[in-house]
Amino acid sequence: MASPNKAGGTGDRPDLFTAALFIGFGALGLWAGRDLTLGTASAMGPGYLPRIVSWLLIIIGAAIGGFGAVRARVDIARPKLWPLAIILAAVIGFAFIAEFFGFVAASVWLLLVGSLADRDSRLREVILLTAGLTTFGALVFIIGLGVQMPIWPF
Repeated sequence: MASPNKAGGTGDRPDLFTAALFIGFGALGLWAGRDLTLGTASAMGPGYLPRIVSWLLIIIGAAIGGFGAVRARVDIARPKLWPLAIILAAVIGFAFIAEFFGFVAASVWLLLVGSLADRDSRLREVILLTAGLTTFGALVFIIGLGVQMPIWPF
């Protein structure tokens, strides 16, 4: 993040942008669920949870925007496209590899390639986390929840 710039206005721009997103998504949720029945807390209708979550988003967005408006100005940093491209390649690769080679190979691909987005990652930590997360994911999603995906390619 850039250092605060005292000249040219106030407002923490990342916080103000975040507040606008929260309020916008909350308003969109209220608009999208406007025809759903609200119900009561004891007999919730289909619109109860979406409306509560939408109002919470609006309230959180207003709080973030209020705090961001009184802070010193901080500009929004330019996005780094390389990590974004790596994460995108990892997720797309997961989808293709899972279909042909199973969950284990796809999970290993996702975690190893995704770790390249962080320049500070250490190979030993990445390998240990990959082994643990792949095992955990296979146990929870494939075995526990019965997701229809082969674990192995054979």
